[in-house]
Order: sequence, then C-alpha cells, then structure tokens
Amino acid sequence: MNVSESQSKPNRLHLGAIFCIAAASLIGAYALFYLARTTGVWGTTNNGEFVQPPLTVAELVLVDAGGAQPTAGPTWWLWLSAAERCDPACRDALHQLRQLHVLLNKDAPRLRRVLVTGPDFRAQALLLDYPDMQHLEAASGQLRDGIYIVDPIGNLVFYYPFTDAGKPVLDDLKQLLKVSQIG
Repeated sequence: MNVSESQSKPNRLHLGAIFCIAAASLIGAYALFYLARTTGVWGTTNNGEFVQPPLTVAELVLVDAGGAQPTAGPTWWLWLSAAERCDPACRDALHQLRQLHVLLNKDAPRLRRVLVTGPDFRAQALLLDYPDMQHLEAASGQLRDGIYIVDPIGNLVFYYPFTDAGKPVLDDLKQLLKVSQIG
C-alpha cells in the first residue's frame, strides 16, 4: 500500500462527515420552519388583530367636516372609531391615545389622531377636550368600535378593542414606525 492510498481514506471520511453535517443542518432548518409554521408555535409579535378582510381608506365612505373625503397622506393614522356614542371605555381610550401620542416623542409628528364616528354621533363636546384630533364621519356599520392603526398608504393594519388602548397599541406603533420606510 502506498502513501497516497492511506491518506485518501481519512480525507474521504472527513469529506463525508462535512457533507453529512451540512445535510443534517439543512434538513433540520427545513423541518423547524415548516413544523413551526403548521403548528403555530412561533406566532406574530404584534398585539393587535389584523384587519380582515383588508380595508383601505378609499373603500370606506368617510367625510370630514367640510364634506371632503380624506386621502392617504404622509403620516400614520391612529383612529378611534365610535359609531353611536362614546361610553366610559371610549373616553378612557381617547385619553390613552393622547398619552400615546406624547410617549412617541420624536415620532409624534409621524402620527395623526382621528375620531371616526357615525352620522348621528355628536362629537363637538369630545373635540373640545381633544382639539388636535381630526374628526371623520363614516357610514353606519362600516367599522367596529375600537382603535385602528392606518398606514400612510391608507391600509387599515391593526384593530384593538377599547380595553387595549394603552401599551399594546404603543408597542405596535413603535415597531411599525421603526421599520417603516414610508411616513
């Protein structure tokens, strides 16, 4: 047996071991990805509920005080929707949204707060308490009562009930504003 044959056998074993390790890691990654995806082990990190079916501002029948329809703009929108009346949970959510706006600090100019009401809702008293809040009127039954995050393109992204108006909304807003390339 010559020297080259004795050296080639360990080289083949090393090459085979490297190939097996690479194949095992590829198969393991594939299995983890599809198992987690189908079993729901790894979920999303958002706190809000995705708006299903997807809606845009253009699809909704909304008008401002002057009767004009709003258009998507360069900022994110934080909507509080109250169709008929604003009960104590709604009023608490309004207060929380103002506090969230302050907590956004340097990102606060990137966000507009909007009160979306039904046609029979009298919002003047609420708007006196929150003068920097914009008011839009929607046709009845278009939106659930709660809080919506709307992106600068005009897509309704997340929905929150009034009880989740604090930290869950703030966490999602910070994440969205951090990764957003628009608005």
